[in-house]
Amino acid sequence: MEKMNRKVSVRKLSAGERAIALDLAWRVFSKYESPDYSKEGTEEFRKCLNDEEYLEGIEYYGAFDGESLIGLVGIRSDRKHICFFFVDGKYHRQGIGTRLFKAVQQEYLDQIITLNSSPYGVQFYHSLGFKDTDKEQTVNGIRFTPMKYESRF
Repeated sequence: MEKMNRKVSVRKLSAGERAIALDLAWRVFSKYESPDYSKEGTEEFRKCLNDEEYLEGIEYYGAFDGESLIGLVGIRSDRKHICFFFVDGKYHRQGIGTRLFKAVQQEYLDQIITLNSSPYGVQFYHSLGFKDTDKEQTVNGIRFTPMKYESRF
């Protein structure tokens, strides 16, 4: 496992790499998130992956094992809101998500970053320093806990 981490690189994705990022998001969501959602919630997430209006304005950061995309973060730069954060299951608990968040953090120093955590991600986001801003909610079948991260100014 440790050997794998040494060759993982993190960088901003190009517009041409968006399709592989969204494919990774769907695969990871389907395996780890969807079981906690209603059919309505799963369908709502699938629709957002194909909604050009929703996807516009999102910057993507990717983690690569060699040439393979293994993790991604998508953030709306205008609102500093993370809307996608997924790591391939084979790479969970290897620091990939933390490295991805640190890359985003470097771009948004001394700013508040928000996200809506799925039930699966709450513990991970707390470990990064995110704090709940409200209780768990469900909108259009999507379950989430609103959170924010405040840099240590």
